Amino acid sequence: MSYIDERLIDINGISLHTVPTSKFKTNTIVLKLLAPLNEKDVTYRAILPYVLQRGTKNFPTSTQLRQHLDELYGATLHVDLSKKGENHIISFRMEVANEKFLSDSSPLLEKALQLLADILLNPLIENNAFQEEIVLQEKRTLKQRIQSVYDDKMRYSNLRLVQEMCKNEPYALHVNGELKHIEGITSQSLFEYYQNILQQDQIDLYVVGDINQEEVEGYVKTHFSLNNNAQRLANSNEKREIVENEVIEEQDVKQGKLNIGYRTNSTYRDEDYYALQVFNGIFGGFSHSKLFVNVREKASLAYYAASRVESHKGLLMVMSGVEVQNYEKAVSIIKEQMIAMKNGDFTEEEFEQTKAVIQNQLLETIDTAYGIVEIVYHNVIASMNRSFEDYLEGIEKVTKEEVVKVANKIELDTIYFLKGMGETP
Repeated sequence: MSYIDERLIDINGISLHTVPTSKFKTNTIVLKLLAPLNEKDVTYRAILPYVLQRGTKNFPTSTQLRQHLDELYGATLHVDLSKKGENHIISFRMEVANEKFLSDSSPLLEKALQLLADILLNPLIENNAFQEEIVLQEKRTLKQRIQSVYDDKMRYSNLRLVQEMCKNEPYALHVNGELKHIEGITSQSLFEYYQNILQQDQIDLYVVGDINQEEVEGYVKTHFSLNNNAQRLANSNEKREIVENEVIEEQDVKQGKLNIGYRTNSTYRDEDYYALQVFNGIFGGFSHSKLFVNVREKASLAYYAASRVESHKGLLMVMSGVEVQNYEKAVSIIKEQMIAMKNGDFTEEEFEQTKAVIQNQLLETIDTAYGIVEIVYHNVIASMNRSFEDYLEGIEKVTKEEVVKVANKIELDTIYFLKGMGETP
């Protein structure tokens, strides 16, 4: 049984991925532009998709563009940014009704793809620059977006951990760019950057739904044409010397935020990636995990305690909320859980339960079209071809010994604690 029938073809400088499925009554289109994270470009990339979605030559105002989406039976358009390993990814996401299920046989999928091509390739420009007013508005909004991270202490403490842990590495850059670089962006310099990305970004277009492969290829040939010569990115996760680092920061916060970063020395590309996923599930990924049970429930030291893996950078992040007087004890118990994992101190029941939960989670993910895209896009980032069946089977075949082995590759890098003013841990 094949869960995801992904087909890939290169058309006019774009990698077109189609996933025919009768699961959904709508068709989903996702356009992803990928480039290496770097300080020079990160803020340009963070503002660009928001400027592009404000209008095109054919729909020169936001109102006209949104009206056109409404005419396409209430089609939706969203943009977002993400960071996978040391890559920065711009995503445009559209969802449109499938005309097969409507009495009106208007070619909605073609019109949606045409609109997306319009947004990407025919932006609203004046004198070789984006519209000044739109760029100014989006610069203000970007400042607010970056500021919102500083106001949300859970997100802020995670950002600070990454900044401390990955100093002098591209991964330290924030997905929304850097405040200090916003002012220097002009409508002209942004347009010049936009022209570069059309040539240099790796561009992948996903179409998921009850679709005809040849029709979709025809629509893409008609509406998308790029002179793209993107170079495949090297995956750079070279082994580096690790020195344990502790950072304690003071702010006006009521509850301390404890974040701990580890280097896993294993990524999505590696054979032991499945074992790493099972390790994380037992360690801190779920409500039955060691961190949740021992730090939060048994010791009552934390308001929350969990861990997650950054699959393409090889990081394991522990997040917890603790009172300042419990800081040392919480760190100690978290370290104990890691030692227990390295020693294989977990039950057969924990092991099997975790594998089952991961598999269920994967199956739930592909119940949505966006979930399917995120699953298969891992292969683009990692420059490999791992099927969904391989993923499920890989989790199933993980042994306890493999979990212990992958645990012993994990190294503590940085402990970051955000505490209230004048409090002593």
